[in-house]
Amino acid sequence: MFEANISPWIVWAILSAVFAALTAIFAKAGLENIDSDLATFIRTVVILVALGGVLLMRKQFQSLGSISGWTYLFLTLSGLATGASWLCYFRALQLGDAARVAPVDKLSVVLVAVFGVVFLGEKLAFSDWLGVLLIAIGVIVIAVP
Repeated sequence: MFEANISPWIVWAILSAVFAALTAIFAKAGLENIDSDLATFIRTVVILVALGGVLLMRKQFQSLGSISGWTYLFLTLSGLATGASWLCYFRALQLGDAARVAPVDKLSVVLVAVFGVVFLGEKLAFSDWLGVLLIAIGVIVIAVP
């Protein structure tokens, strides 16, 4: 019998992709007759409440003083980038088809690869770069009429 040896990060990444896809579909359906910025705000409140509940149930809160200044800085920058991304994403969904907006949004995969190499010193093999290139080509095929 076939037994797959799948790394846990792959399972979580696939789940992330599934939920990201559902995000686009649910958001597009929910953007009727509402400003995209207000929709983003409502979504953010839901996330805060849900994640707060998860942290409480799992007792994962820790002393804020135990967190380094660098961690606060980078998490703040990440939060600002996330907010900007969400605002842009919801505006794009309001203006375009989910089936075209979501794949273009995934150009972030290409940018993460480049930024990871440039800023984090990560190393990518030729096959990794080939995959990144194919994603970029796919985005262009979808986005350019």
